[in-house]
Amino acid sequence: MSKKRIKSTTLGALALLAMALCAQAAFGAEQTRETYTAQVEPICKVNREANERILKSVKSEVKAGKLKVAAGQFTQAAKALKKTLAQLRAVPQPSADKAKLGKWLGYIGEEARLFESTAAKLRAGNKAGAQSMTVKLTHTANLANVQVLAFEFNYCQVNPSQFT
Repeated sequence: MSKKRIKSTTLGALALLAMALCAQAAFGAEQTRETYTAQVEPICKVNREANERILKSVKSEVKAGKLKVAAGQFTQAAKALKKTLAQLRAVPQPSADKAKLGKWLGYIGEEARLFESTAAKLRAGNKAGAQSMTVKLTHTANLANVQVLAFEFNYCQVNPSQFT
């Protein structure tokens, strides 16, 4: 083999090795709480803003006896939360926090189901049943928040007062 051919083969092999190492670093980098938080906070921010808009007048609608209108608001909030949950589940989790985040996401799923149950109670004219659902919703939101205290979330912490 000529010196030129050996040199180009060696350079090619080194370039391939460098690319492989870069790819491993890019894809093999462990997700941390900080990187996870940076990825999920924008998702949660969109959902929080949507729910603040959707649920803005829900208390006054219920007090005024407009239960079907309030039911529609809870249905919209449930849809928004389900969409957010799907997006959150798609974000890779830090290995050390998979169990904790799994519980958190489970509670978020439960919140979406409770939004739907609240809507169903309101649609049926069952104001007392809807109030019972909001108590459960507040409790579930608090349980979810406890799971992720260490992440120091801003937007991913649920504010239960928005639906009570």
